[in-house]
Amino acid sequence: MERFDGRTVFVTGATSGMGESHVRGFHAEGAHVVIAARNLEAGQKLAHELGERAFAVLLDVTDEDAWATAAQSAESRFGPVSVLVNNAGAQHAAALIEDTALEVWNRALAVNLTGQFLGIKHLTRSLRRAGGGSIVNIASTMAHVGSPYYAPYVASKWALRGLTRTAALELGRDGIRVNSVHPGVVSTPLITEPVAPGQPAIGDLYSPAPFAVPRLGTPEEVTALVLHLASRESAFATGSEFVLDGGLLLGPALAA
Repeated sequence: MERFDGRTVFVTGATSGMGESHVRGFHAEGAHVVIAARNLEAGQKLAHELGERAFAVLLDVTDEDAWATAAQSAESRFGPVSVLVNNAGAQHAAALIEDTALEVWNRALAVNLTGQFLGIKHLTRSLRRAGGGSIVNIASTMAHVGSPYYAPYVASKWALRGLTRTAALELGRDGIRVNSVHPGVVSTPLITEPVAPGQPAIGDLYSPAPFAVPRLGTPEEVTALVLHLASRESAFATGSEFVLDGGLLLGPALAA
């Protein structure tokens, strides 16, 4: 028996990078997976590849009406949701605070913070109907430090820590656990491809060589942690932050 047999898992930002990896990981472990993404065609393609236990829904995580529709569609198709992975996130072009347009600030908070708030808001009742479950919010190591040129992203991820802890307190007695995962630099399009024309990819500016694990992370490594936090194996963990960064936040390691 697989860990997620018969359980419905809802993943946002689910058609590329870490989101796609999460979808594949849960599906391989027996789950019915709802692939929520702005690109419905890509979601449907992935669902078709995986088969009958996968279902794609159109979702812009900043749109509350879209959340209500997606939540209803997911439960109608597979029954109550027992796992929500708030994975959707957005980076922005590098700029000093004084040069950052308000719409860039608003967009970062809308996707990275409000989107996760709306996910919790609109799927909590379904999780209760499932008899409890797990919410995993994908944050970042940037939720623990400052980072020049990325104030909107950093602020959104710091705020997500408070949202996660508050949700854990509100939902604990309903048997719903809420935790956050804080990846470091992971090899996904967000890192390997330029965020804006004329700017280098983040990965081109970053070297993992000084750190304890001198390489980029992989989406599958993040997925392994997400699966653990969503499973009953982590039944005593809630309101917690799980850093997965190869030692980035520790600083440079002792040279060999």
